[in-house]
Amino acid sequence: LAHGVEDVDFAEDEGAGGPGGEAWDTEEDGEGLEDGMEAQDDSELTFALHSASVFCVSLDPKTNTLAVTGGEDDKAFVWRLSDGELLFECSGHKDSVTCAGFSHDSMFVATGDMSGLIKVWRVDSKEEVWSFEVGDLEWMEWHPQAHVLLAGTADGNSWMWKIPSGDCKTFQGPSCPATCGRILPDGKRAVVGYEDGTLRIWDLKQGTSLHVLKGQDGHQDPLTCVVSNQDGSLILTGSVDCHAKLINSATGKVVCVFKVESIAPKTPAGEGEEPESNSVESLGFCNVMPLAAVGYLDGTLAIYDLTTQSLRHKCQHESGIVQLLWEESSAVVYTCSLDGAVRLWDARSGKMISEYRGHAAEILDFAVNKDASIVVTTSGDHQAKVFCVQRPDR
Repeated sequence: LAHGVEDVDFAEDEGAGGPGGEAWDTEEDGEGLEDGMEAQDDSELTFALHSASVFCVSLDPKTNTLAVTGGEDDKAFVWRLSDGELLFECSGHKDSVTCAGFSHDSMFVATGDMSGLIKVWRVDSKEEVWSFEVGDLEWMEWHPQAHVLLAGTADGNSWMWKIPSGDCKTFQGPSCPATCGRILPDGKRAVVGYEDGTLRIWDLKQGTSLHVLKGQDGHQDPLTCVVSNQDGSLILTGSVDCHAKLINSATGKVVCVFKVESIAPKTPAGEGEEPESNSVESLGFCNVMPLAAVGYLDGTLAIYDLTTQSLRHKCQHESGIVQLLWEESSAVVYTCSLDGAVRLWDARSGKMISEYRGHAAEILDFAVNKDASIVVTTSGDHQAKVFCVQRPDR
């Protein structure tokens, strides 16, 4: 019966959700907050059109005026950051929208759901220009210089399409999920991590793998995240095994392995209890200093010095880190965590600069605009929020 109900379209009240409808609140009253979450709301604006957890957000790279969000309600919306106004809904998804992003020039926006349905829309005309169905979707990313989309699926394949023509190439990985992937800044190679702990660096033009890291060079557990530095010479990988590996992208050799000793003493699991799990959840390179940041599920933010390959700072959060991002032109790291807060950290001193709250549940994704004046967050509380983070010291 439940399946039958899913296909019924409940007519939506145009006034509330239609384009031009007021899809935002200027949250003043702290109503409907879950127990334990503060009623404090530092946000400038709340986008409230989603009716379930909001899983992903991206900002349009060209103007930084638009956001796209995707959620557990099988919906994705493109909306304006200035006033929360809905531009258009990316309709037609049949499963949770877990991936969404704009092309490098903001001409297209792509949305992908868990079942593997990917759609691309032209932003100015608000029209769908392409769609394709793959296996269960793990990740999706636009090429940094071209209208080319890359995605990884649960069957181990990575797919590359020219948009909107749909010319397609596949990169066959091991027969396990391709859990994370990034196109390197040169636009010619991609690095893909897999559930079996292996990593491959692919030549996008030839469709061949340039390097395969496995066994001792790979991870012991599934990869969770991968990034490269600004010129693409170094790659950092994170895994459920709690290690982060620094890799030379040209040679495919592991430069060093970062392991952080957990601050919280591991309490032995009692009868029938799971031991506390930990994993690397997010990582990133600083653009202005030779530093890298690694965020862990146990709430540790580790700042490593790449020159000396040593731990520089440990910044402890009360709850797990979901994602981290470096500010584009300074040594400031942003983190979002399961306690619903966004925090800014000075990576030179290891001290927290500021903290922003407003969500009534965990933050699931966030984005920072180019001049680091705005943070957009998405949460399990069904909302996306816009925070102004302009700092007096700049």
